[in-house]
Amino acid sequence: MMYVGITLPVLPIIMWDDQPIGNATLPQYRRRLTLTPLAATRFDGSPASASTIAPPNGPLVWELQHTAVQEVGNESDFKVHVFSSSSELLEKLHKKWNLVEKQPFPAMYSSIYGGIILDPAMMVIPMDDHMVHRGHGVFDTAIILNGYICGLDVRLDRFVRSIAKAKISSPFSQSALRSILIQLTAVSKCKKGTLRYWLSPGPGDFQLSPSGCPTSAFYAVVIDNDFSQCKDGVKVITSHVPMKPPQIATMKTVNYLPNVLAKMEAEEKGASDSIWVDEEGYIAEGPKMNVAFITKEKELVMPNFDKILRGCTARRVLELAPKLVDEGLLKGVATKNITVEEAKSAAEMMYLGSTLPVLPIIMWDDQPIGDGRVGELTKQLSDMLWDDMVAGPGRIPVPYV
Repeated sequence: MMYVGITLPVLPIIMWDDQPIGNATLPQYRRRLTLTPLAATRFDGSPASASTIAPPNGPLVWELQHTAVQEVGNESDFKVHVFSSSSELLEKLHKKWNLVEKQPFPAMYSSIYGGIILDPAMMVIPMDDHMVHRGHGVFDTAIILNGYICGLDVRLDRFVRSIAKAKISSPFSQSALRSILIQLTAVSKCKKGTLRYWLSPGPGDFQLSPSGCPTSAFYAVVIDNDFSQCKDGVKVITSHVPMKPPQIATMKTVNYLPNVLAKMEAEEKGASDSIWVDEEGYIAEGPKMNVAFITKEKELVMPNFDKILRGCTARRVLELAPKLVDEGLLKGVATKNITVEEAKSAAEMMYLGSTLPVLPIIMWDDQPIGDGRVGELTKQLSDMLWDDMVAGPGRIPVPYV
């Protein structure tokens, strides 16, 4: 048994789940591999036969001929600029940012730098960070509204759970992370926007294992953007992009390629977003939002969270919605398995997410939800959540400097 890969090229496997493979010794290669390479050289530079090559004689480096496609000009005409100094590079980056009318990222924190950065040209992370080249990292987002950070503590709780599930050691305690984020927001002077933060194993050696990453890294950025309560309904489709397995979907990782492809699929079909359906035919979630329904019997229902991310906004809706039950506007609130047929027959449908906080859905796969208009209970839930963001508990006043 063996692994085969470009840097190996063959790595013998002698034990699997504590069970020996064969005689559990490194095999003697008696069979010769018949190959027809375009060109081949050994690591020591000596030529290799293009017909039969025996592995015991040493590893090979294969030089594969390929055709490069360039948008403009011939390959011989294309020259790559070499920056002779860091000052030259910074000058170019500053020219780029000087063309921006308003800086969208007023402040960033990096544990690699050991502080807060105000120069957008320096708001970068190392290429060898395990989060960059292996997707091994977690993140979360809090809202900045009217000079307060909304729901930071509950999101930090989830962030810490994601860190543990991703098997990353944090360089800071949860209270220290909280302090960094509050100080970052204060320095940014942003009164309305988002606060996004990441944690990774940090820079290392470009290997699959994070064992070569000596110190984990924490990054955060304040994004100055305007958002308001969503009033208009949107159209969605059922996504054909496979959803992430529960182990990954239930933590907030940076592995968002399926989410991106699901979003792009919706846009290509003239829709705003998409809905994932799990392998059992039950409703799951949207690419970056939870989904909820108002049944014709006026019950608020959401999918179970065993295979999807437990969104903080969805969680808050489940805490606030019983007030509408007490007022007689809703008959009940529940999380359960919801089939596609049940979902599409709902009276109202909505996405739930931090910056929305409620986004009405009026059309799904070209089929209207209810009467095809934004429902009254959806509006009331949206108002309730927005008021909670503006004046509810869990807000942290920002000590602006």
